[in-house]
Amino acid sequence: MKHIVVLTGAGMSAESGISTFRDSNGLWEQHSVEDVATPEGFRRNPQLVLDFYNARRKAAFEAKPNKGHLGLAEMESEYKMSIITQNVDDLHERAGSSDVLHLHGELSKVRSTSDPSLIYTLTPENPEIQIGDKCEKGSQLRPHIVWFGEAVPMIEKAIETTQQADVFVVIGTSLNVYPAAGLLNYAKKGIPIYLIDPKDVKTSLMNIHFIRKGASEGVAELRSILKGNE
Repeated sequence: MKHIVVLTGAGMSAESGISTFRDSNGLWEQHSVEDVATPEGFRRNPQLVLDFYNARRKAAFEAKPNKGHLGLAEMESEYKMSIITQNVDDLHERAGSSDVLHLHGELSKVRSTSDPSLIYTLTPENPEIQIGDKCEKGSQLRPHIVWFGEAVPMIEKAIETTQQADVFVVIGTSLNVYPAAGLLNYAKKGIPIYLIDPKDVKTSLMNIHFIRKGASEGVAELRSILKGNE
């Protein structure tokens, strides 16, 4: 069974209504990234950051997986599928994908500011954290998100997964955010690489098959191509 590894970015969830700051001049829902997606921003104004992620969390809980998410999940009946996502929503999981690695954290989870191993899951019925909500050790809770300037703890596992790929697929990412963009360099030489995005994505790598469509149509075309190559 072929092992297909898929790297997904913001364009994967765009059809589900999840917004991305990269489409709006460095603003995310009218907030500067420095204010809501950095450790310094959290220290300056924790209430703003908690409010921001509470709103994003509610929106993500209300969003539905699109046909792209569902198509990738359905492919598990034909291939070994591993998804590495830069997205913090859980739409891959809700679509039915069973092997999902979140590089940049998970919106539905929060963690201790003093002990990163203390992680808690929120629910649609209880989607918020506030100033004064603390972990069992008495420290303030924060979003379980990898902010700009923080280490990406899952990158080593992502590299190992990429190295095992028989086919590597990139969906809806600009390939501008590192270290995620560097994963392509760890794919075995000569394997098929597909890039699904309606926009023109610049990459120096050769032998990439471009599918210039959105996630839903692109995944459908990918499945047809893979079937034809068998």
